[in-house]
Amino acid sequence: MNLILAGSGGLLVQSADALAKAPAALSASNPFATQSTLAFQAPPFDKIKDADYQPAIEAGMRDQLAAMNTIAAQKDAPTFANTIEAMERTGQLLARVGASFGMVTGANTNDTLQKAQEALAPKLAEHQDAIYLNDTLYKRVKKIYDSRESSGLDPEQIHLTERYYRNFVRAGANLDNADKTKLRALNKEESTLSTDFQNKLLAATNAGAVIVDSKEALSGFSDADIAAAADAAKSHMQAGKYAITLQNTTQQPAQVNLKDRAVRERLFKSSTERAEHGDANDTRVIVQRLAVLRADRAKLLGFPNFAAYTLDDQMAKTPEAAEKLMTDMVPAATAKARGEEAQMQALIDKNKEGFKLAPWDWQHYAEQVRKAEYDLDESQVKPYFEINRVLEDGVFFAANQLYGLTFKERKDLPVWQPDVRVFEVFDKDGSSMALFYADYWKRDSKRGGAWMDNLVGQSGLMGTKPVVYNICNFTKPAAGQPALVTFGDVTTMFHEFGHALHGMLSNVKYPTLSGTNTPRDFVEFPSQFNEHWASDPKVFANYAKHYQTGAPMPAELVAKIKKTATFGEGFATTEYLAAALLDMAWHTLPPGSPKQDVDAFETKSLKEFHVDMAQVPPRYRSSYFAHIWGGGYAAGYYAYLWSEVLDHDAFYWFREHGGLSRENGQRFRDMILSRGSTQDMASLYRAFRGRDPSVEPLLEQRGLKDAPSDDAGTKVPVEKKASGAAL
Repeated sequence: MNLILAGSGGLLVQSADALAKAPAALSASNPFATQSTLAFQAPPFDKIKDADYQPAIEAGMRDQLAAMNTIAAQKDAPTFANTIEAMERTGQLLARVGASFGMVTGANTNDTLQKAQEALAPKLAEHQDAIYLNDTLYKRVKKIYDSRESSGLDPEQIHLTERYYRNFVRAGANLDNADKTKLRALNKEESTLSTDFQNKLLAATNAGAVIVDSKEALSGFSDADIAAAADAAKSHMQAGKYAITLQNTTQQPAQVNLKDRAVRERLFKSSTERAEHGDANDTRVIVQRLAVLRADRAKLLGFPNFAAYTLDDQMAKTPEAAEKLMTDMVPAATAKARGEEAQMQALIDKNKEGFKLAPWDWQHYAEQVRKAEYDLDESQVKPYFEINRVLEDGVFFAANQLYGLTFKERKDLPVWQPDVRVFEVFDKDGSSMALFYADYWKRDSKRGGAWMDNLVGQSGLMGTKPVVYNICNFTKPAAGQPALVTFGDVTTMFHEFGHALHGMLSNVKYPTLSGTNTPRDFVEFPSQFNEHWASDPKVFANYAKHYQTGAPMPAELVAKIKKTATFGEGFATTEYLAAALLDMAWHTLPPGSPKQDVDAFETKSLKEFHVDMAQVPPRYRSSYFAHIWGGGYAAGYYAYLWSEVLDHDAFYWFREHGGLSRENGQRFRDMILSRGSTQDMASLYRAFRGRDPSVEPLLEQRGLKDAPSDDAGTKVPVEKKASGAAL
């Protein structure tokens, strides 16, 4: 069933009353009115206009709701074929337009698209409720669910039936009519506010760019960085000046090289206060209300808080389990961060600079310590990471070595923005199997962060092959400058392509179970696992070549990088844990809690979890934590850490069986990447590994075997690489 969920790409999935006001039929001239004739049903972006999306989505909702009503009203006894499978076939128009709309509103939005988002959000929430709260439809699903083991269904059909039943129950199908009415109101308001949060945050982030008048203020920047800042200023109507644009995180990449402490402070405060100016883009009222709405929804559905509701359907199962994984790491992580702080303060004192290390100094002086201790700085390394070579000779090369895939660029297919590149993907036997779109450069029309999604999902039932995309926010070089990225950016490329592989290698019949449609704390496993190949010696040697000469990175420089693999782990772990625990604090608020002062609640929560380091603020503060208020990770930011146990354990299986090889890659493809969510994820992993995942590989990879114990005697990890793979 092609429901489009709010909070991930800007959509949720409505009521007959709302749709009755819409036009009766979609115009034949609308590009979404018929299935695309392009390769793989790729969207015809050269024909799609901004005004096409809303009427197509409204028509898609009408079509799906009519189909659902037909399924519910049929007089034949419910069977898997006439109910569950029939539901899977509904919503094709809605899926077609919704996938493109979710992509473009995240990656290339504008006022028209944002207005459409705001108008559609409550309608889509109503649409989802119209389906899941349809009692007649639910009774058919329940009857099939109750007899699933004796109806001759295969394992995938049984799992799909269980998923449908669980989705209906979690959506409120068992509530009485009065509570269903309350739930509809909560869902409608939450969808509206989540969309509003996304749009306000994008505007606040763009407005938060730091403008400086002279090159001198950018002392420490390379010529390429200065040229990029000049270009950015032009886009902010500040020609002749220089702009440092904001990334989505608290700390900003530019702080590494900025020598002017006052400019660093301006940049840090602009980042952390971006959505807290009391203006039209202040998000704190939305945060307050969303926390209340979610707690109220959890209560209606029989849970003590929203985190309990969310995790009941995840691998972790309970907030307590997720919190324990994180809080066990806090003592050692913060201790290590304080050690890093002491090193930087010692360097400041040695240079007689006369100040105490502040959060806006951390990135800059961490780099100075790295230079002093390891004789290594970013400027030495970056020339070896040219983005096109990283993509084709690194990311694609690893996929070829592991899974037999090859890639051919397609310049004939239309894209949503000129910087986007498209590649056709071929399987090991030469057959065409997918399309991959890469959109890597930051722009004001793109929300922050990095993500993957489908334009067309894989499904044997529907006969569709995957069309997937990766979105990132790397700083675009000025014209004539080389497209160089950091190793952190390289890791992000491998990470997001791990998600893309999960989508492209899916071999599943039913859309609901396909590709990345897995629990949140499993979906980060394939992506984080793929990060390991960025540092594999064979892969690294194939792409880490000087952008001018093509010479491989010298062995002595590679050795220096390896020595710094765990450098800065205290900071990385602490800022991540602070954000993830803050997410849990918001979403474990019990129903009926008073409205929280956002900043005060944040301060109190960080203190209670013992992650209140002034010099290491959370990776995301509440007011710009898009993952949890507008991005589908509410009570789910812990998932990166949970998945990391799986990703290291799986990587150690590769180590035990010879490392990078086609044979090993094929096994991982067949048993993990191709399976979507066709069975319980713990069972899926157990079948691959031969046992449950062990934390030992994580501890060994991080050098944690002799980590100190907490009061309960539990091993406390002392290092965690926030981005995954270490070189």
